[in-house]
Amino acid sequence: MAQEYASKQPQGFKNKIENVAIVGAGGQVGKFIVEALLKNGKHKITAITRGGSTKKFAEGVHVKEVDYDDPASLTEALKGQDALVITMGVMAPPDQQTKLVEAAAAAGVPWVLPNEFGGDGLNEQAGKEIFLGPPKKAVRDHIEKLGKSSWIGIACGFWYEYSLGGGPYRYGFDFKNKTVTMYDDGTGRLDTSTWPQTGREVANLLGLKVLPEDEHDKSPCLAHFRNTFVFGSSFTISQKEMLESVLRVTGDSADDWKVTYVPAKEAYQEGMKTFQAGNRAGFAQVLYSRSFFPDGFGNPSSTRGLDNDKLGLPKEDLDEFTKEGIRLRMSGYFNNEEGI
Repeated sequence: MAQEYASKQPQGFKNKIENVAIVGAGGQVGKFIVEALLKNGKHKITAITRGGSTKKFAEGVHVKEVDYDDPASLTEALKGQDALVITMGVMAPPDQQTKLVEAAAAAGVPWVLPNEFGGDGLNEQAGKEIFLGPPKKAVRDHIEKLGKSSWIGIACGFWYEYSLGGGPYRYGFDFKNKTVTMYDDGTGRLDTSTWPQTGREVANLLGLKVLPEDEHDKSPCLAHFRNTFVFGSSFTISQKEMLESVLRVTGDSADDWKVTYVPAKEAYQEGMKTFQAGNRAGFAQVLYSRSFFPDGFGNPSSTRGLDNDKLGLPKEDLDEFTKEGIRLRMSGYFNNEEGI
């Protein structure tokens, strides 16, 4: 597609995103996206929710109820929207996102941010090895085939505070027993984002102008990310660096912790066996151990670079979010994740 310019568009062309619809606006990451969008103050935000839902949303968020079994209700809810942001949990019905992108096409929504929020989606082989790649690619391909919307994938890596506090099958930490399992020698680095940074990444992306003004305009715009990924991160970090932060936050000494080392590829194979035996903890082990392979899948900043500066993302305090990860674990946040 040839580069388009705002100055060449018909009269009345709007070179910005004004109306943003979000699915999962009160969810795990959705609430941080809404918070960042509201803080930026550039958009009218609409939460798309199921009819009869009792979920409360932040002040200033409009609400539209839909019936996922009625395509017309979805299309009607999305009319007039400039962008649709989809955030869904892993237990959401598998066809729900397809219904949303089809409704977005029918309503003429020009931009869709599908339910990506993960690693390097351009690495198709690694995507297959963690099972998530093919279904996500199918959604992206479907958006393109429908021909009405463009997509942008958010490659933010794992969420740091969630993954640190989420048990030994994620970043390896067991805070109750003060043990940590490190992949390989514990120095392999990966890109990881906090929930607030992910919110800012989405909000600042949607705050960009849509097209460059003319051929001399080199500032970032949405069109630069059309049908590809934006790469953002809070920290590029190793497990050893995570442990150093844990020690600073807790006041523990290194001797208080037992550290075990396991080859990432061996952990991946063990996770596959566990998962195939019906234990979902195995899936978490597959997902995380694969990201520590030395091919850069979990560390796209080393192969593709980051878009933090283009999006004006701030530097963050590692220890602040280490403290939050520990708080999540100790508060019982993960108690419903049996076996993980």
